[in-house]
Amino acid sequence: MGKTLAADSDAPLLSPAHGPVRRVSGDGQTDLTELWRKRWPGCPPVGYKLRDPYRDVWVRFHSLPESKRYPEDESECTVVLERYNTVLDELFAGADVYVITPLWTTEADVPSVEPGTGYWRSLLVEDDPDPEFRTYCHLFATRRPWQRGCVDSLLRDTADDKVAGILITDTRVQRIHHPYDGGADVFLATSGERDQLRDRHADWLSGHPSGL
Repeated sequence: MGKTLAADSDAPLLSPAHGPVRRVSGDGQTDLTELWRKRWPGCPPVGYKLRDPYRDVWVRFHSLPESKRYPEDESECTVVLERYNTVLDELFAGADVYVITPLWTTEADVPSVEPGTGYWRSLLVEDDPDPEFRTYCHLFATRRPWQRGCVDSLLRDTADDKVAGILITDTRVQRIHHPYDGGADVFLATSGERDQLRDRHADWLSGHPSGL
């Protein structure tokens, strides 16, 4: 088994109290792969790689006032979760979502994960003649009804930089929410839809001209 590069395997399973969670397997894996290829052909399902090819539908929101990166107390954690969940509600309320969690290793072998976590696919993200410097991204996906708060444990761990690379998308893979420690990159179906979401939450934007 390859050496693990991140602690994503420690991410908690989603709580059934927020609705049934179904791991993606069999035909579901194939369907998800095909949907991704049709909707996002210029990029693999790796959060940090999406921004450059899809800037026309991308917006970044910061999690705390004045672009502060990490919450230091419970009141700031509340602000972080409120901002994450507000956008997620606007994207996915009343619909099912895929929650895609990556695990990074230096070898192609798929690592073992907790039961109930559905393996989707593996990607060679960084190739190198020396096997020690190759990086593989193994993706695991679950499908569940979106409800506010249903992925708060993952969002908190993301905000604290304990996990990274989570993708949340609708079942047609038209819109993507990619939380990171400090905010979220959001990819919409059209540039007009992106503009509307951006304008609704203008106070959460970066002051930098690049939007980062």
